[in-house]
Amino acid sequence: MRKVYNKILSISGNVITVKAKDVSYEELAEVSTQQGKSLAQVIKLDEDTVYLQVFAGSRGISTDDEVRFLGRPMEVAFSDKMLGRIFDGSGMPRDKGPALTENLVPIAGPSVNPAKRIIPRNMIRTNIPMIDVFNSLVVSQKLPIFSVSGEPYNELLARIALQAEVDMIILGGVGLKHDEYLFFKDVLEEGGALNRSIFFIHTASDPVVEGLMVPDLSLAVAEQFALSGKNILVLLTNMTNFADALKEISITMEQVPSNRGFPGDLYSQLAARYEKAVDFEGAGSITILAVTTMPGDDVTHPVPDNTGYITEGQFYLRNGRIEPFGSLSRLKQLVNDKTRKDHRAIMDGMIQLYAEYKNTEEKRAMGFRMSPWDKKLLKYGRLFESEMMDLSVNTSLEKALDKGWNILSECFNPEETSFRTDLIEEFWPRKQQDTEDIKKKIDK
Repeated sequence: MRKVYNKILSISGNVITVKAKDVSYEELAEVSTQQGKSLAQVIKLDEDTVYLQVFAGSRGISTDDEVRFLGRPMEVAFSDKMLGRIFDGSGMPRDKGPALTENLVPIAGPSVNPAKRIIPRNMIRTNIPMIDVFNSLVVSQKLPIFSVSGEPYNELLARIALQAEVDMIILGGVGLKHDEYLFFKDVLEEGGALNRSIFFIHTASDPVVEGLMVPDLSLAVAEQFALSGKNILVLLTNMTNFADALKEISITMEQVPSNRGFPGDLYSQLAARYEKAVDFEGAGSITILAVTTMPGDDVTHPVPDNTGYITEGQFYLRNGRIEPFGSLSRLKQLVNDKTRKDHRAIMDGMIQLYAEYKNTEEKRAMGFRMSPWDKKLLKYGRLFESEMMDLSVNTSLEKALDKGWNILSECFNPEETSFRTDLIEEFWPRKQQDTEDIKKKIDK
């Protein structure tokens, strides 16, 4: 039986307070006003005092309006009919299509038992060399993209969505501008990937609480598809907006603030979402890529700082490129030995030489005389940045490895690198004269 109350104790921002018994945390309620009905969710329980966040905001709500508890948490529909569809932060259609009400599943459930997880072992190819070659994305990995505002992180996510070798893409957008949301829609539609994608979009003008729902909606649907055998890539942007929504609500609730005003349970709130990444034994998988913007490029800010403790590495996006220093995929060693035998050597060797180039670039900027070795490094660094680091480069892993050898051969002699002799003999590009000499030796 539904519990109905018609006395609201207080209204603070978008949070209303009522006296109620036998109500559970995150339970849904209906608030009936003269304008209609609004959904609300229990966000705090203090004995008989219940705090509810109203989805559509508290405007128009009066203290004598009726509050009806529904006895269930937030649920979302799950079916193949969701493919190609766009929903808002409450799970309702944003694309003017029909609402889906079959196969409702609760959101924000517990993470998968670690005993049921498979150790990550398969690579997700993206055709982006700075990911595939140097920091491979692994099935069931959780990786943030650390960025500052203004960097093309949404463009990077859209490219990954188009090119990643997965069965489905689920995009969760929190606090997006309208043109950002349309950008994702247009890019995936033009690239032919919209029919294998599902969008949950919260815009900056939507109610704050819906922004909190987006990751949970995205991950709940992803989990159901993964259990049916699909490999899902969940793209979340922007988790800093999600954390700001948590902060806004905690201030409304007059909770004691923690670091920089964020709630003390920020780590737990983020971990509850990121830990949904999983590779099910005998079924599919969930891989999570999530943008985290860093105010002032400050990695010690509470959002990236907490995120770094939870996730398995990070991509740093600076100057329109994935930076090789600081970016790290902690699971890449599980798949690098399964690709091509020169993968690890190219990854380590090229980054080592690029570090030397950065030191040489500083010397050059300070007016030091350049040695012949310095000049080789300068040539190498510029080729590496344009041929490997540029995010417009779109090539397979194998072609990217071949390109790496070509760059090395254009700048150095084989003996000047630290590569093993057997790899040089097999992969080092041969000049025409070298090829002819080898043929002569074979003929003899």
